[in-house]
Amino acid sequence: MPILISKIFKGLAADQTEALYVGDAILSVNGADLSEATHDEAVQALKKTGKEVVLEVKYMKEISPYFKNSSSGATVSWDPSPAVSLQKQASPILSLRDLKEGKNMPLKMCYVSRKCLPIDPENRYLEVCSADGRIPLFLRVKDEVTAQSWFNAIHTNVNALVPRVKEELRALLAAAGVAGSKEIKHIGWLTEQLPGDGTKNILTILTEKDLLFYNSLPQTRDALNKPTHSYPLIATRLVHSGPSKGSHLYDSELSFALRTGTKKGVETHLFSVETHRDLAMWTRMLVDGCHSAAEFTQEVSAACTWNGRDCTLSIHIDKGFTIFTTEPGISRTILLQQPFEKLQMSSDDGAKMLYLDFGSAEGEIQLDLHSCPKTIVFIIHSFLSAKVTRLGLLA
Repeated sequence: MPILISKIFKGLAADQTEALYVGDAILSVNGADLSEATHDEAVQALKKTGKEVVLEVKYMKEISPYFKNSSSGATVSWDPSPAVSLQKQASPILSLRDLKEGKNMPLKMCYVSRKCLPIDPENRYLEVCSADGRIPLFLRVKDEVTAQSWFNAIHTNVNALVPRVKEELRALLAAAGVAGSKEIKHIGWLTEQLPGDGTKNILTILTEKDLLFYNSLPQTRDALNKPTHSYPLIATRLVHSGPSKGSHLYDSELSFALRTGTKKGVETHLFSVETHRDLAMWTRMLVDGCHSAAEFTQEVSAACTWNGRDCTLSIHIDKGFTIFTTEPGISRTILLQQPFEKLQMSSDDGAKMLYLDFGSAEGEIQLDLHSCPKTIVFIIHSFLSAKVTRLGLLA
Protein backbone atom coordinates (compact mmCIF):
# COMPACT_ATOMS: atom_id res chain seq x y z
CA MET A 1 0.00 0.00 0.00
CA PRO A 2 1.38 3.46 -0.81
CA ILE A 3 2.19 6.06 1.86
CA LEU A 4 -0.94 8.04 2.81
CA ILE A 5 -1.32 11.60 4.12
CA SER A 6 -2.89 11.13 7.54
CA LYS A 7 -2.92 14.72 8.77
CA ILE A 8 -2.37 18.22 7.37
CA PHE A 9 -1.36 20.87 9.90
CA LYS A 10 -3.13 24.18 9.41
CA GLY A 11 -0.93 27.05 8.24
CA LEU A 12 2.04 24.94 7.20
CA ALA A 13 3.29 24.40 3.65
CA ALA A 14 1.06 21.41 2.82
CA ASP A 15 -2.04 23.32 3.98
CA GLN A 16 -1.05 26.50 2.12
CA THR A 17 -0.95 24.68 -1.21
CA GLU A 18 -4.70 23.94 -1.01
CA ALA A 19 -3.96 21.00 -3.31
CA LEU A 20 -3.40 18.19 -0.78
CA TYR A 21 -6.07 16.18 1.04
CA VAL A 22 -6.00 13.84 4.02
CA GLY A 23 -5.93 10.34 2.60
CA ASP A 24 -4.06 11.24 -0.61
CA ALA A 25 -1.48 8.63 -1.57
CA ILE A 26 2.07 9.93 -2.12
CA LEU A 27 3.33 8.30 -5.32
CA SER A 28 6.67 10.14 -5.61
CA VAL A 29 8.78 12.84 -3.98
CA ASN A 30 11.04 14.90 -6.23
CA GLY A 31 10.89 12.12 -8.81
CA ALA A 32 11.73 9.32 -6.35
CA ASP A 33 9.14 6.51 -6.65
CA LEU A 34 7.41 5.88 -3.28
CA SER A 35 4.57 3.71 -4.53
CA GLU A 36 6.16 0.64 -2.91
CA ALA A 37 8.26 2.41 -0.27
CA THR A 38 8.19 1.66 3.44
CA HIS A 39 7.36 4.37 5.96
CA ASP A 40 11.05 4.82 6.84
CA GLU A 41 12.03 5.07 3.17
CA ALA A 42 9.37 7.73 2.63
CA VAL A 43 10.57 9.71 5.68
CA GLN A 44 14.16 9.62 4.38
CA ALA A 45 13.05 10.75 0.93
CA LEU A 46 11.18 13.72 2.40
CA LYS A 47 14.18 14.69 4.56
CA LYS A 48 16.40 14.94 1.48
CA THR A 49 14.15 17.31 -0.46
CA GLY A 50 15.72 20.59 0.69
CA LYS A 51 13.86 23.83 0.00
CA GLU A 52 12.00 22.55 -3.04
CA VAL A 53 9.49 19.70 -2.70
CA VAL A 54 7.75 18.05 -5.64
CA LEU A 55 4.97 15.64 -4.72
CA GLU A 56 2.94 13.41 -7.00
CA VAL A 57 -0.23 12.36 -5.19
CA LYS A 58 -3.40 10.49 -6.03
CA TYR A 59 -6.85 10.25 -4.51
CA MET A 60 -7.42 6.62 -3.38
CA LYS A 61 -11.17 6.15 -3.39
CA GLU A 62 -11.02 2.45 -2.63
CA ILE A 63 -9.56 2.94 0.88
CA SER A 64 -11.50 6.04 1.93
CA PRO A 65 -14.09 4.22 4.10
CA TYR A 66 -11.29 2.89 6.30
CA PHE A 67 -9.36 6.09 6.75
CA LYS A 68 -10.06 8.05 9.96
CA ASN A 69 -9.16 11.58 11.00
CA SER A 70 -6.37 11.14 13.54
CA SER A 71 -7.45 14.05 15.76
CA SER A 72 -11.23 13.75 15.96
CA GLY A 73 -11.86 10.13 15.02
CA ALA A 74 -14.56 11.22 12.59
CA THR A 75 -14.79 9.71 9.16
CA VAL A 76 -12.98 11.83 6.60
CA SER A 77 -15.22 13.51 4.06
CA TRP A 78 -13.79 12.65 0.63
CA ASP A 79 -14.17 15.39 -1.95
CA PRO A 80 -13.30 14.32 -5.47
CA SER A 81 -9.74 15.44 -6.11
CA PRO A 82 -7.83 14.50 -9.26
CA ALA A 83 -4.27 13.32 -9.27
CA VAL A 84 -2.06 16.38 -8.93
CA SER A 85 1.57 17.23 -9.34
CA LEU A 86 2.64 19.73 -6.68
CA GLN A 87 5.65 22.00 -6.67
CA LYS A 88 6.33 25.20 -4.82
CA GLN A 89 7.28 26.85 -8.10
CA ALA A 90 4.20 25.45 -9.85
CA SER A 91 6.22 23.40 -12.31
CA PRO A 92 4.63 20.06 -13.28
CA ILE A 93 6.70 16.88 -13.24
CA LEU A 94 7.11 14.21 -15.83
CA SER A 95 5.59 10.86 -14.82
CA LEU A 96 5.71 7.79 -17.05
CA ARG A 97 4.60 5.30 -14.40
CA ASP A 98 1.07 5.23 -15.59
CA LEU A 99 0.51 5.84 -19.32
CA LYS A 100 -3.15 6.66 -18.73
CA GLU A 101 -2.36 9.46 -16.29
CA GLY A 102 1.17 10.24 -17.45
CA LYS A 103 2.44 13.33 -19.16
CA ASN A 104 4.56 13.65 -22.24
CA MET A 105 6.56 16.47 -23.76
CA PRO A 106 7.49 16.78 -27.45
CA LEU A 107 11.24 17.11 -27.80
CA LYS A 108 10.91 19.30 -30.88
CA MET A 109 12.68 22.55 -30.00
CA CYS A 110 12.27 22.04 -26.25
CA TYR A 111 14.66 23.82 -23.89
CA VAL A 112 17.01 21.70 -21.76
CA SER A 113 19.51 23.12 -19.29
CA ARG A 114 21.67 22.37 -16.30
CA LYS A 115 22.04 26.03 -15.34
CA CYS A 116 20.10 28.26 -12.92
CA LEU A 117 18.73 25.20 -11.11
CA PRO A 118 17.62 24.67 -7.47
CA ILE A 119 20.51 24.64 -5.02
CA ASP A 120 21.84 21.11 -4.82
CA PRO A 121 25.38 20.26 -3.62
CA GLU A 122 25.21 17.01 -5.58
CA ASN A 123 24.24 18.74 -8.86
CA ARG A 124 21.47 16.27 -9.70
CA TYR A 125 18.95 18.58 -11.39
CA LEU A 126 18.15 19.38 -14.98
CA GLU A 127 15.49 21.68 -16.41
CA VAL A 128 13.35 20.82 -19.41
CA CYS A 129 10.72 23.15 -20.91
CA SER A 130 8.43 22.58 -23.88
CA ALA A 131 8.85 24.71 -27.00
CA ASP A 132 5.65 26.63 -26.23
CA GLY A 133 6.77 27.34 -22.67
CA ARG A 134 3.70 25.71 -21.13
CA ILE A 135 5.38 22.68 -19.56
CA PRO A 136 8.39 23.58 -17.39
CA LEU A 137 10.01 20.71 -15.52
CA PHE A 138 12.73 20.46 -12.90
CA LEU A 139 13.93 16.88 -12.77
CA ARG A 140 16.20 15.40 -10.12
CA VAL A 141 18.01 12.12 -10.58
CA LYS A 142 20.19 10.01 -8.31
CA ASP A 143 23.55 11.64 -9.06
CA GLU A 144 25.41 14.14 -11.23
CA VAL A 145 26.55 11.54 -13.74
CA THR A 146 22.96 10.45 -14.37
CA ALA A 147 21.83 14.08 -14.69
CA GLN A 148 24.50 14.76 -17.31
CA SER A 149 23.62 11.55 -19.14
CA TRP A 150 19.96 12.54 -19.34
CA PHE A 151 20.93 16.05 -20.44
CA ASN A 152 23.15 14.69 -23.22
CA ALA A 153 20.43 12.34 -24.46
CA ILE A 154 17.71 15.04 -24.51
CA HIS A 155 20.01 17.71 -25.98
CA THR A 156 21.18 15.38 -28.76
CA ASN A 157 17.65 14.45 -29.78
CA VAL A 158 16.45 18.06 -29.68
CA ASN A 159 19.30 19.04 -32.02
CA ALA A 160 18.45 16.16 -34.35
CA LEU A 161 14.98 17.68 -34.80
CA VAL A 162 16.23 21.19 -35.69
CA PRO A 163 16.29 20.57 -39.48
CA ARG A 164 12.61 19.60 -39.33
CA VAL A 165 11.84 22.78 -37.36
CA LYS A 166 13.61 24.88 -40.00
CA GLU A 167 11.52 23.30 -42.75
CA GLU A 168 8.30 24.01 -40.84
CA LEU A 169 9.31 27.63 -40.31
CA ARG A 170 10.22 28.03 -43.98
CA ALA A 171 6.71 26.85 -44.83
CA LEU A 172 5.35 29.66 -42.64
CA LEU A 173 7.46 32.18 -44.55
CA ALA A 174 5.57 31.73 -47.82
CA ALA A 175 4.12 35.23 -47.42
CA ALA A 176 6.04 38.43 -46.78
CA GLY A 177 6.53 39.56 -43.20
CA VAL A 178 9.24 40.38 -40.70
CA ALA A 179 11.17 37.33 -41.82
CA GLY A 180 9.45 37.00 -45.16
CA SER A 181 11.57 35.46 -47.92
CA LYS A 182 14.60 35.36 -45.60
CA GLU A 183 16.58 32.20 -45.24
CA ILE A 184 16.65 30.78 -41.70
CA LYS A 185 20.31 30.15 -40.94
CA HIS A 186 20.12 28.94 -37.35
CA ILE A 187 17.66 28.45 -34.49
CA GLY A 188 18.12 27.63 -30.83
CA TRP A 189 17.64 28.61 -27.22
CA LEU A 190 19.82 31.21 -25.50
CA THR A 191 19.77 32.23 -21.84
CA GLU A 192 20.07 35.98 -21.44
CA GLN A 193 21.30 37.75 -18.34
CA LEU A 194 18.81 40.49 -17.49
CA PRO A 195 19.62 43.74 -15.66
CA GLY A 196 20.22 42.72 -12.07
CA ASP A 197 20.46 39.02 -11.34
CA GLY A 198 17.62 37.59 -13.44
CA THR A 199 17.81 35.42 -16.53
CA LYS A 200 15.43 34.69 -19.38
CA ASN A 201 15.25 31.87 -21.92
CA ILE A 202 14.98 33.21 -25.49
CA LEU A 203 14.13 31.25 -28.62
CA THR A 204 16.48 32.84 -31.17
CA ILE A 205 16.20 32.70 -34.96
CA LEU A 206 19.07 33.86 -37.15
CA THR A 207 18.09 34.88 -40.69
CA GLU A 208 20.27 36.25 -43.46
CA LYS A 209 19.68 39.81 -42.22
CA ASP A 210 18.27 39.76 -38.69
CA LEU A 211 18.49 38.27 -35.22
CA LEU A 212 14.96 37.55 -34.00
CA PHE A 213 13.94 36.86 -30.38
CA TYR A 214 10.81 34.97 -29.26
CA ASN A 215 9.45 33.83 -25.92
CA SER A 216 8.55 30.47 -27.44
CA LEU A 217 8.66 28.65 -30.76
CA PRO A 218 6.33 30.49 -33.20
CA GLN A 219 3.62 28.12 -34.44
CA THR A 220 1.85 30.47 -36.88
CA ARG A 221 2.88 32.93 -39.57
CA ASP A 222 1.52 35.77 -37.48
CA ALA A 223 3.59 34.72 -34.45
CA LEU A 224 6.69 34.32 -36.62
CA ASN A 225 6.23 37.82 -38.00
CA LYS A 226 5.98 39.32 -34.49
CA PRO A 227 9.22 38.63 -32.61
CA THR A 228 9.57 40.24 -29.20
CA HIS A 229 12.75 41.91 -30.49
CA SER A 230 14.49 42.19 -33.84
CA TYR A 231 18.08 43.28 -34.38
CA PRO A 232 19.71 43.89 -37.80
CA LEU A 233 22.87 41.79 -38.11
CA ILE A 234 24.63 44.51 -40.06
CA ALA A 235 24.45 46.76 -36.98
CA THR A 236 25.26 43.97 -34.49
CA ARG A 237 28.72 43.00 -33.29
CA LEU A 238 30.02 39.99 -31.37
CA VAL A 239 32.22 41.60 -28.70
CA HIS A 240 33.43 38.49 -26.92
CA SER A 241 32.92 34.75 -26.82
CA GLY A 242 34.11 32.64 -23.91
CA PRO A 243 34.95 33.96 -20.44
CA SER A 244 32.28 36.48 -19.46
CA LYS A 245 33.42 39.69 -17.85
CA GLY A 246 32.03 40.11 -14.36
CA SER A 247 29.09 37.70 -14.62
CA HIS A 248 28.76 35.13 -11.85
CA LEU A 249 25.59 33.59 -13.26
CA TYR A 250 27.21 31.82 -16.14
CA ASP A 251 29.84 29.24 -16.74
CA SER A 252 32.60 31.58 -17.88
CA GLU A 253 33.50 29.29 -20.75
CA LEU A 254 30.00 29.15 -22.23
CA SER A 255 28.91 32.76 -22.70
CA PHE A 256 29.08 35.46 -25.36
CA ALA A 257 28.06 39.10 -25.67
CA LEU A 258 26.52 41.11 -28.49
CA ARG A 259 26.25 44.84 -29.01
CA THR A 260 23.86 46.51 -31.43
CA GLY A 261 23.96 50.12 -32.57
CA THR A 262 20.50 51.69 -32.43
CA LYS A 263 19.04 55.18 -32.72
CA LYS A 264 18.83 55.22 -28.91
CA GLY A 265 22.43 54.16 -28.38
CA VAL A 266 24.24 50.85 -27.95
CA GLU A 267 22.35 47.83 -26.61
CA THR A 268 24.40 45.09 -24.97
CA HIS A 269 23.19 41.51 -24.46
CA LEU A 270 24.98 38.76 -22.54
CA PHE A 271 23.99 35.18 -23.34
CA SER A 272 24.97 31.71 -22.22
CA VAL A 273 24.62 28.33 -23.92
CA GLU A 274 24.80 24.77 -22.63
CA THR A 275 27.74 23.20 -24.46
CA HIS A 276 31.03 24.18 -26.07
CA ARG A 277 29.66 23.01 -29.39
CA ASP A 278 26.68 25.38 -29.03
CA LEU A 279 29.05 28.25 -28.22
CA ALA A 280 31.24 27.55 -31.25
CA MET A 281 28.17 27.28 -33.51
CA TRP A 282 26.59 30.56 -32.36
CA THR A 283 29.93 32.39 -32.48
CA ARG A 284 30.63 31.31 -36.06
CA MET A 285 27.05 31.84 -37.25
CA LEU A 286 26.89 35.37 -35.80
CA VAL A 287 30.23 36.46 -37.24
CA ASP A 288 29.44 34.97 -40.64
CA GLY A 289 25.91 36.37 -40.41
CA CYS A 290 27.20 39.90 -39.90
CA HIS A 291 29.46 39.60 -42.96
CA SER A 292 26.72 38.03 -45.08
CA ALA A 293 24.28 40.77 -44.05
CA ALA A 294 26.82 43.39 -45.15
CA GLU A 295 27.28 41.70 -48.53
CA PHE A 296 23.52 41.28 -48.91
CA THR A 297 22.68 44.88 -47.98
CA GLN A 298 25.49 46.49 -50.04
CA GLU A 299 24.46 50.07 -49.30
CA VAL A 300 22.84 52.18 -46.58
CA SER A 301 22.03 55.87 -46.50
CA ALA A 302 21.06 58.44 -43.89
CA ALA A 303 19.88 62.03 -43.97
CA CYS A 304 22.40 64.46 -42.51
CA THR A 305 23.56 68.06 -42.38
CA TRP A 306 27.07 69.00 -43.53
CA ASN A 307 28.42 72.53 -43.52
CA GLY A 308 24.91 73.85 -42.98
CA ARG A 309 23.44 71.99 -45.97
CA ASP A 310 20.82 69.25 -45.83
CA CYS A 311 22.20 66.24 -47.69
CA THR A 312 22.43 62.46 -47.70
CA LEU A 313 25.27 60.21 -46.59
CA SER A 314 25.52 56.99 -48.60
CA ILE A 315 27.84 54.17 -47.55
CA HIS A 316 28.45 51.39 -50.10
CA ILE A 317 30.51 48.30 -49.34
CA ASP A 318 32.45 48.70 -52.62
CA LYS A 319 32.06 52.37 -53.61
CA GLY A 320 32.72 53.80 -50.16
CA PHE A 321 31.33 57.10 -48.85
CA THR A 322 29.27 59.57 -50.85
CA ILE A 323 27.67 62.78 -49.63
CA PHE A 324 25.17 64.32 -52.04
CA THR A 325 22.18 66.62 -52.31
CA THR A 326 19.04 66.10 -54.33
CA GLU A 327 16.70 68.85 -55.48
CA PRO A 328 13.37 68.45 -57.32
CA GLY A 329 13.91 68.22 -61.08
CA ILE A 330 17.68 68.13 -60.73
CA SER A 331 19.89 65.07 -60.61
CA ARG A 332 21.79 64.61 -57.42
CA THR A 333 24.86 66.72 -56.80
CA ILE A 334 27.82 64.91 -55.30
CA LEU A 335 29.54 66.96 -52.61
CA LEU A 336 32.11 64.38 -51.53
CA GLN A 337 33.14 60.87 -52.52
CA GLN A 338 35.83 58.75 -50.85
CA PRO A 339 36.64 55.01 -50.87
CA PHE A 340 36.97 52.92 -47.71
CA GLU A 341 40.71 52.68 -48.31
CA LYS A 342 41.07 56.41 -47.64
CA LEU A 343 39.26 56.32 -44.29
CA GLN A 344 41.84 57.02 -41.58
CA MET A 345 39.56 57.53 -38.60
CA SER A 346 35.90 57.53 -37.63
CA SER A 347 34.27 58.51 -34.35
CA ASP A 348 31.06 59.93 -32.92
CA ASP A 349 29.79 61.87 -29.93
CA GLY A 350 27.13 59.31 -28.97
CA ALA A 351 24.38 61.87 -29.55
CA LYS A 352 24.11 62.93 -33.21
CA MET A 353 27.52 63.79 -34.67
CA LEU A 354 29.60 61.48 -36.89
CA TYR A 355 33.23 62.34 -37.58
CA LEU A 356 35.10 60.99 -40.62
CA ASP A 357 38.71 61.69 -41.54
CA PHE A 358 39.95 60.72 -45.02
CA GLY A 359 43.25 62.57 -44.72
CA SER A 360 42.14 65.01 -47.40
CA ALA A 361 42.30 68.78 -47.60
CA GLU A 362 38.84 69.09 -46.06
CA GLY A 363 40.20 67.70 -42.80
CA GLU A 364 37.80 66.00 -40.45
CA ILE A 365 34.25 65.86 -41.81
CA GLN A 366 31.56 66.58 -39.23
CA LEU A 367 28.11 65.20 -40.09
CA ASP A 368 24.98 65.89 -38.08
CA LEU A 369 22.81 62.73 -38.42
CA HIS A 370 19.94 64.23 -36.37
CA SER A 371 19.85 61.10 -34.14
CA CYS A 372 22.24 58.75 -32.39
CA PRO A 373 24.97 57.80 -34.91
CA LYS A 374 25.67 54.36 -33.41
CA THR A 375 23.74 52.46 -36.09
CA ILE A 376 25.85 54.01 -38.85
CA VAL A 377 29.07 53.49 -36.85
CA PHE A 378 28.31 49.77 -36.43
CA ILE A 379 27.42 49.43 -40.12
CA ILE A 380 30.73 51.02 -41.13
CA HIS A 381 32.49 48.45 -38.94
CA SER A 382 30.49 45.60 -40.54
CA PHE A 383 31.36 46.75 -44.06
CA LEU A 384 35.04 46.98 -43.15
CA SER A 385 35.00 43.57 -41.45
CA ALA A 386 33.31 41.97 -44.47
CA LYS A 387 35.86 43.53 -46.83
CA VAL A 388 38.74 42.18 -44.72
CA THR A 389 37.13 38.74 -44.73
CA ARG A 390 36.99 38.88 -48.53
CA LEU A 391 40.78 38.99 -48.47
CA GLY A 392 40.89 35.72 -46.56
CA LEU A 393 41.88 37.43 -43.33
CA LEU A 394 40.23 37.06 -39.93
CA ALA A 395 38.11 40.14 -39.21
